[in-house]
Amino acid sequence: MHFQWYPGHMTKAKRMMQENIKLIDIMVELVDARIPLSSKNPDIDELARNKYRLIILNKVDMADPAVTAKWEKYYQDKGFYVAKVNSRKGSGIKEVKALIEEACKEKKERDRKRGILNRPIRAMIAGIPNVGKSTFINSFAGKACAKTGNKPGVTKGKQWIKINKNVELLDTPGILWPKFEDQIVGLRLALIGSIKEEILNTTEMAIELLAFFKAQYPQVLTERYQVDNLEVEPMVMLEQIATLRGCLMKGNQVDLNKAALLVLEDFRSLKSGRISLETPEEKEE
Repeated sequence: MHFQWYPGHMTKAKRMMQENIKLIDIMVELVDARIPLSSKNPDIDELARNKYRLIILNKVDMADPAVTAKWEKYYQDKGFYVAKVNSRKGSGIKEVKALIEEACKEKKERDRKRGILNRPIRAMIAGIPNVGKSTFINSFAGKACAKTGNKPGVTKGKQWIKINKNVELLDTPGILWPKFEDQIVGLRLALIGSIKEEILNTTEMAIELLAFFKAQYPQVLTERYQVDNLEVEPMVMLEQIATLRGCLMKGNQVDLNKAALLVLEDFRSLKSGRISLETPEEKEE
């Protein structure tokens, strides 16, 4: 399966970020806690050189807590400020405000010495499509000021949002990078819904996810899907799931596409449990 998706508006969005980077003090980057590396846009490291950096592990309620703790340490060790957030419920939001203030403490002190008082900290908020950026901003600002949607490409232009007298946020559209060097990154982005569904092979994605469960979370297969033999191929597992869940076509043939959608939906709606698709150890191998 080959993943590639970079619509024209993303080139425009990246240019807009480049033009506005000089206006900001800190880059706040949202990543999905289930794939904190694959959902981190490498272009942003280049773009935000010499800026304070805050990584927000969003959707922590969906990720494996033990793995999330490892990712938090991984990014802290690399010099990032890190916050763990569930934007929908608002947990971790206060910590984000405190970390922005903490990160920009020296800058505020420099401003004060130069007689610049009360200038708010300006933060640019970035993240790939469907990482929960708009929901985070609404939760952060305490009001519905950014459009939200559970599909990629909802935020189209830039907007400044006043959080309080100390902090202003510049929202930006979600951007991916032009080429995934590693197709496993493309797969992981597809699994969490950051690439438009229309261009994907759902059955192949579900087979890859079942193979991952087999390797890392076998209990999902035995408990949720009643797979009694973990030695069989993921394709056979998908056929068994189709039969068990009544995903059938005319003539009692299994409907693999329907079963695949069910497996993907279970993962995205937490019915499979809290699952992380990558670990820092993998990065270091």
